[in-house]
Amino acid sequence: MALNAQWAALWIAQSAAVIAENKDLLMTLDREIGDADHGENMDRGFKAAAAKVSGSAFDSPSAVLKLVATTLMSTVGGASGPLYGTAFLRAAKAVSNTELDGDDVVALLSAGLDGIKVRGKATAGEKTMVDAWQPAVEAARAALEQGAEPVAILQAAAVAAGQGAEATIDLRATKGRASYLGERSIGHKDPGAASSHLILKSAVTAAMEGESK
Repeated sequence: MALNAQWAALWIAQSAAVIAENKDLLMTLDREIGDADHGENMDRGFKAAAAKVSGSAFDSPSAVLKLVATTLMSTVGGASGPLYGTAFLRAAKAVSNTELDGDDVVALLSAGLDGIKVRGKATAGEKTMVDAWQPAVEAARAALEQGAEPVAILQAAAVAAGQGAEATIDLRATKGRASYLGERSIGHKDPGAASSHLILKSAVTAAMEGESK
């Protein structure tokens, strides 16, 4: 389907559903190296975002993402609320078209990554959600350069985000609560990277499901 306001609304609904399905997994991942509340916080935030989006009318993806940003900031606890809220807010500001093309998709993802980096003062390799978003953006840019369609660019980003999330297992955390564990943080997947993969994968699922309707 076209990457328009309808797609953006479906993206958030799909994200809420997938995060609810994986709530316990995210809590388990966070329990191993954090404070165990990532799954619960994300579930609460995306359910609230999906509820607001489903009851509103939008004329662009940007309008959807802006509402999601403010909702996540006010409902997701811990560090994740400001980080995801900033990512969606930066993404909303990066795109203005009513239907996103390939350049828009890359701009959206890049802006989200930049927002997370600035808000979290984080860089790649620190075992954070940046380690899912950074390869996602790089894969999206590569797909765009190869002439891929917008949905294929999203697919490339989602696959790379999954690989990046898996790669955090071997990393030693140097940022956030997990960094307190030092070497003991190695061997565990970062919960923020895991939820980032779920959210980016949901963007693809929404496009596919919308196409079939």
